[in-house]
Amino acid sequence: MAAKKAGRPRAFEREKALLAAMHVFWAKGYDGASMKDLTQAMGINSPSLYAVFGDKHKLYLETIDCYASNDACAPLVAFETEPDIHKAVRAFMKAVISYSVDNDSGSSGCFLTSCVAASAEEVEGTQELLQRAIKDTDARLCRRFELEKARGALPKNFPSMERARLMFDLRQGYVFRARAAMDSEHMLKDVEYRVKMVMEAPEEEL
Repeated sequence: MAAKKAGRPRAFEREKALLAAMHVFWAKGYDGASMKDLTQAMGINSPSLYAVFGDKHKLYLETIDCYASNDACAPLVAFETEPDIHKAVRAFMKAVISYSVDNDSGSSGCFLTSCVAASAEEVEGTQELLQRAIKDTDARLCRRFELEKARGALPKNFPSMERARLMFDLRQGYVFRARAAMDSEHMLKDVEYRVKMVMEAPEEEL
């Protein structure tokens, strides 16, 4: 009886391996992450990495997709699941601070901001994924505001997309501060002011 061809260990889980690779890229950057760093963190050998993910470049792009689809959603989920829209904006801000300061990667900030944005002009395909992640986030935030307008909880002239973009930009500010090891208590003190900025009623149309 012919021996079975050896393959990847049964314990191999693609998403866990991707998250491990993301943590390496996050900590060391695209150029600083060696194949040895990646394979050790992922628990696989080089042939398996190439067989499953292609190469370092393709692996990097896939970690970006993985992050945008999973980790980055925590503040969005907080925003979408809180019934009251004012509390939802507040929950979003607090979730951003919490995640940016303390997350499973061991790194502060955000993978997209801390690593991906820095490599956007050098690593082919990165800029497109970064743009898509930003647009997708804007769209999700905007949809919630549009839903609240349809329910009558927000005025019909509430600028949904503009406020969605404002929320994203405020998020990036918190992420940047977290990356600089700014005190989270100080950031939390500013949350109410930022909620008011986002929820400020638009001027009446003449």
